[in-house]
Amino acid sequence: MKYVKVAWNHDFVDEPVLYLSELGDDGYETRRVQFYRDGRAEWADRDHEATTVGLSEIPFPALEEISSRPEFDAGPIGAEEFELAWDRSRSVRDDS
Repeated sequence: MKYVKVAWNHDFVDEPVLYLSELGDDGYETRRVQFYRDGRAEWADRDHEATTVGLSEIPFPALEEISSRPEFDAGPIGAEEFELAWDRSRSVRDDS
């Protein structure tokens, strides 16, 4: 497994600002976590998706390709960082 982090620098109130993905050997996401400015966190895996979060249907692009766009900053992360975010996202609930 590989783990990546993508920060999205934007001014949209209702869009995530940080994505963390676990990638299989084939380059496809197996789990995803996304965080919003207001502290909300959402997650997806093969068994759980929602209208606002899901796994990509195409292989994950190269980190250099993502970071070549000025609004994105992408890089590798460790499994421990991903697991901490995963656990946090599954314990945070949006009660609104």
